[in-house]
Amino acid sequence: MIFEKKIEEMIRRLEAKGIDNPRVLQAMRKVPRHYFVAPGMELQAYDEKALPIGFGQTISHPYTVALMTQILNPKSGERILEIGTGSGYQAAILSEMGATVFSIEKVRDLALRAERRLKQLGYGYRVLIRIGDGSLGWAAHAPYDAIIFTAGAPNAPEHLFAQLDQGGRLLVPIGEKDEQILTLFIKEQQKIVKKEIGKLRFVPLKGAHGWQS
Repeated sequence: MIFEKKIEEMIRRLEAKGIDNPRVLQAMRKVPRHYFVAPGMELQAYDEKALPIGFGQTISHPYTVALMTQILNPKSGERILEIGTGSGYQAAILSEMGATVFSIEKVRDLALRAERRLKQLGYGYRVLIRIGDGSLGWAAHAPYDAIIFTAGAPNAPEHLFAQLDQGGRLLVPIGEKDEQILTLFIKEQQKIVKKEIGKLRFVPLKGAHGWQS
């Protein structure tokens, strides 16, 4: 019962901050966020804050996850590439909305933990996790309807535009290590349309096209 109350408090906060897509709100309501945080932090899972998950990584604020999901607006049956599995929570939200998620995580222990958790919760059949450098994308399963970064990149990932299908969306935080601008790219015919959303802060992207230190 205590989690039900906290979930509804989270939903009310999200609505007050402009999250109005009913499919996003329903997914946020249904996916048990307290399963994705470190042991002992379950009662804080639905608070509006990031929480550590080990290895210098975090599970993002509920609002951040909801905002990025609302911007991406995944449709049932879409194929989405996620750069940075982390706890697996964002992948679970996308899967709950009917997407098939191809997720890459650089930290082996995080990837294996997320994979187990997603399978336990029944999302494993729609989430495929790979251990590796997510900044390179995953060309073997391209093209994707959408690509989402859960870590801040130093530059626009133009090399991944080729892995997007026509009409595809790429959502990525771009900027410095301590602050980025959430940026949406849409592939329209022979051009890429860019839209800046607003300032957010993510852990830094590591890899060939990320931060080297």
